[in-house]
Amino acid sequence: MLRLPSSICRRALRGGTLTSGSTPEFWGRANPHGPCLPPTSAFHTHLNLHNSVPDLPDFNTSVDIHEHKLARPVKPTQSTTNAQLQKKKERVKLKMAKMDSLIPETLREMEKDEEFKITAQKLKEMGQAKLTREERKKKQRALDHLGIPSFRDFLKRFHHEETGEKCNSLLRKIEIEILQLNIGLHCNQACNHCHVESSPRRKEMMDRETAEKCMAILESSPSVHTLDLTGGAPELCSQFRYLASEGRRMGREVIDRCNLTALLEPGQEDTAEFLAKNGITVIASLPCYSAKNVNIQRGSQVFQRSMVALQTLNDLGYGHPDSGLEIHLVYNPLGAFLPPPQGPLEQKYKEELDEAFGIKFNNLYTITNIPVKRFTDFLVRRNELEGYMDMLVRNFNPAAVEGLMCRNTINVGWDGRIFDCDLNQQLDLQSRRPLNVQTDATSPHPIPSGGKGPSVWDISTAADVIDLGIVTDTHCFGCTAGSGSSCQGATVSL
Repeated sequence: MLRLPSSICRRALRGGTLTSGSTPEFWGRANPHGPCLPPTSAFHTHLNLHNSVPDLPDFNTSVDIHEHKLARPVKPTQSTTNAQLQKKKERVKLKMAKMDSLIPETLREMEKDEEFKITAQKLKEMGQAKLTREERKKKQRALDHLGIPSFRDFLKRFHHEETGEKCNSLLRKIEIEILQLNIGLHCNQACNHCHVESSPRRKEMMDRETAEKCMAILESSPSVHTLDLTGGAPELCSQFRYLASEGRRMGREVIDRCNLTALLEPGQEDTAEFLAKNGITVIASLPCYSAKNVNIQRGSQVFQRSMVALQTLNDLGYGHPDSGLEIHLVYNPLGAFLPPPQGPLEQKYKEELDEAFGIKFNNLYTITNIPVKRFTDFLVRRNELEGYMDMLVRNFNPAAVEGLMCRNTINVGWDGRIFDCDLNQQLDLQSRRPLNVQTDATSPHPIPSGGKGPSVWDISTAADVIDLGIVTDTHCFGCTAGSGSSCQGATVSL
């Protein structure tokens, strides 16, 4: 019989065993002084993975995200004419055309920001590896204090399993459909919630040899229909255009995860045209339709520059029906709460951006703030980490597990190392090494970062990783909370 710790209570006991209809309850030790969330009594879950109405007590964030602490900009009145909107659009473009690189402003903000300075000092004192291990320990201590087991054990107990058979089948690689490459950590921004800690100071980038190997894997993997290029700002990395062009040559969908402002950097004047010419899908970060909220999270001037970049992409056909050019926006919360429902928030974005700036886009993706790197630092400094972890567990949605991006994705770092997802990459949690696959002895290909574990030089096709167990950690609770979260947005429609 499965024994549960004292903090894991059972709703119904019959003869010392769980009944078939009972549901486990995970009780946390409520922190009466927690600034993030009010004290909670219990975390209720559901036995049936296909339950269409899970109990998600904190999945109630308003789609009026402009009201999250800061007011939105004044929108045009109903009497605003199309001509007035066009003039406003042209004014923004004219003003931004005179501006130079965003990088000097980003560096100035980093020098003034106390949180960046604290992190930089810790990095200097501890080194990246030790700092990452300490971050993982903090999250594990938070869960231990709440009486919550590891994500894998949590899933096993949720299914009332002793063998873990169901859990193991869910947390295993299936047919690979997405090859995601983090091609560099260099960025012209330094966002408060960035899970990869990108900034203008980061110089790590994928080299040509590694990029060519990734393309060889893609060409030999017919199941992979999408090449997902991320960073940093991928457009500012040396191999971006080679990778994007090769992916399109092979007939795959190519995604550019764009921060928008990179398109306005010196030397990137033709990047928007390159994207349109090659039919590349743009997934663009825009955490609000409010200037203040965006600039607080992403830096000074970012909102206005983002509007110009979106207008430029619209002018090239992006976001317009029948153009074949798709642009999707990404929302993540300003603070320690779950995103609103994706569908209604998308409609709100479309109304606000169209009315104020004449901007069109295809879809909105909502992504939960995962407690990794800068967002973990954000929570720790506000004494909100334990409360946030409690909220994620309390809003566990079993239906989100099957949609986890780590199941059908190979993630590759700038140095060629292989991970189950981009989050694991930042925590240095490498994928399991494929069985019966050996590195080519005649071409050792040392990893530039000095890291260990499997790399692109260990596989020849995406099929080599099928059925490998997925490496999990505390942050996995973020991907399964509420409506679920992935690089493609919510994984469950609620």
